[in-house]
Amino acid sequence: MANTKEKNGEDGTKIHVAMFPWLAFGHFVPYLELSKLMVQKGHTVSFISTPRNIDRLLPRLPEDVSSAINFVKLPFPGHNKLPEDAEATIDVPLHLGSYLKIAFDGLQVPLTEFLESSKPDWLLQDFAPYWLPPIASRLGIKNAYFSAYNCACFAIHKPPGFEEYRTSPEDFLTSPKWVPFETPAFCQQFESKFIFNGFMLESSEGDIADVDRIAGVLNGCDIFVVRSSNEYEAEWFTLVQQLYGKPVIPVGVLPPKPEEKFKDTDTWLATKKWLDSRETNSVVYVSFGTEAKPSQTELNAIALGLELSGLPFFWVLRTQRGPWDTEPLELPEGFEERTADRGMVWRGWVEQLRTLSHDSIGLVLSHSGWSTIIEAVRFAKPMVMLSFVYDQGFNLRVVEEKKIGRMILRDDTTGSFTKEDVTKSLRLVMDEEEGKVYRENVKDMKKVFGDMEQQDRYVDSFLDYLVAHRKH
Repeated sequence: MANTKEKNGEDGTKIHVAMFPWLAFGHFVPYLELSKLMVQKGHTVSFISTPRNIDRLLPRLPEDVSSAINFVKLPFPGHNKLPEDAEATIDVPLHLGSYLKIAFDGLQVPLTEFLESSKPDWLLQDFAPYWLPPIASRLGIKNAYFSAYNCACFAIHKPPGFEEYRTSPEDFLTSPKWVPFETPAFCQQFESKFIFNGFMLESSEGDIADVDRIAGVLNGCDIFVVRSSNEYEAEWFTLVQQLYGKPVIPVGVLPPKPEEKFKDTDTWLATKKWLDSRETNSVVYVSFGTEAKPSQTELNAIALGLELSGLPFFWVLRTQRGPWDTEPLELPEGFEERTADRGMVWRGWVEQLRTLSHDSIGLVLSHSGWSTIIEAVRFAKPMVMLSFVYDQGFNLRVVEEKKIGRMILRDDTTGSFTKEDVTKSLRLVMDEEEGKVYRENVKDMKKVFGDMEQQDRYVDSFLDYLVAHRKH
């Protein structure tokens, strides 16, 4: 590693920041986006993860960025319940996710050794390592929780003083009692059991419930850092600061920059060739991220709804959560043949940023993950949404409240939906007069998310805080 003192500068205006995200690509993305901006402004960044994850991230970065960031590979201990080479959520079926967290806890010793030897000024960490704030404090390193979620999702976690609240799945069906303003319900009935089990309970022996992991991080950190902006959710920033009594600092939404210089890979050239053959704003871009996996019944309804809509589509399809997922999904028989004249099913990784920025994309059908929402709005693409895990249900309700996307109607108890439900939402948002409000509002929101000068000011203000409040 480069000499930190020399790199940071003798005048003390440059700092060394260590980044330690959770092992999920939806978390790597915001940490990398912020890392890129920090090194461009002359600061030193050490991005810490496991070998396989870093090896997968590097090819997705422009060369000038990958060479500027210090990537630190910590040996991953694994777990006997995990598949070999599984180092991220994308590699494991959902029911094995708790063992990934247990293995992640095994990074404590090598991470501590790195922090002791490198002595960064600040450590930005994710929700999972509840054990990390005391280590940072002992080493004299200022510690921040950098949330991959927006501020509203931050606020609906259980804050101090509400220890007895949410003791059953039904408690997630209403807005939290500590929220003093009107807000959409956190989830529907069909989502509540999954969220309660995944968030409030330990899912395997030796694991720590997510609510306790988050509490350990929130209680021990010096500041909260949130990938969001006051223009999007000012009231939530005020509430979170009141609830936790610590500085809550927005870094902006970290919008992607399409002007970054990427290599023209064979994958992108093939994607671009197909997109170039389509009319402007005519194609539905379909992707459900790396965390979500629809059921086979849900996949059938999505596919047949796309077919029934008659709309062109580009579908980035993941049929398994890693090669060890024993229940791979299958498209309805004959679907690809019947839609070959207007649809593309892409089963590998795709450059989502460059794809979404293409003029032919007119609509995004997604899982309402925060990163995908930001990218869709950045390019003024209205959304049709389904939720599957964690914060997605609340995200889509906020997006629908702002009329920049529409959620597909689902049965409140079972979560089921039909191909007709999918078709109706797609056609409405893409073409119909009733959907004009979504198409116009997302253009207005783009002025917020796409105001690069304003977003840059958020980052500058954040970095000024880090420089002023590092320990001496």
